[in-house]
Amino acid sequence: MRAFPIIRIITKILIPYILLFAFYVQFHGDFGPGGGFQAGVILASALILYGLVFGLPAVQQVAPPRTVEKLMALGVSIYAGTGFLTMFLGGHFLDYEMLEHNWLTDYGVPAGQHLGIFLVECGVGITVTAVMTMIFYLFAGRRRVT
Repeated sequence: MRAFPIIRIITKILIPYILLFAFYVQFHGDFGPGGGFQAGVILASALILYGLVFGLPAVQQVAPPRTVEKLMALGVSIYAGTGFLTMFLGGHFLDYEMLEHNWLTDYGVPAGQHLGIFLVECGVGITVTAVMTMIFYLFAGRRRVT
C-alpha cells in the first residue's frame, strides 16, 4: 500500500472517527439502538482497516495476538461474572434486579438494570472486538498453498 499515499492518509483520518462512533454505540446501547455487538464489530473494523492498509505486522503491533486472546476470555468473563454475581446475590442468572439492593448503591454506583446491562454489553463488546480481530489475523496470516 505504500504506492497509495492517499489511502494511507484517509485511513489515518477516518480511524479516530470510527473508534469514536464505536464507543458512542457501546455506551449508548442501554438507552437506544446499539450495544456491545454492534460496537464490537465497528471497533474491530477500525483495526481491520488499519491492517488492510498498513499490513498485518503493523496492526499486530497495535493489538498483539496474545492480548487479543486474553481480551476474548476477559469479555466472556465479564458477561458470565455479571450473571454469577446476580446468582450470588440470591437471584437468577442475569437477574439485574438483584443488583438494585446491594452495597454498590451506597457508594453512588448506579445499580439495577442500568449496571447489569452496562456490564453485559461491555463484555459482549470486548468479546466481539477480540474475536473479529482474531478472525482477521487468522485469515490475513495464512499462506498460499502451492
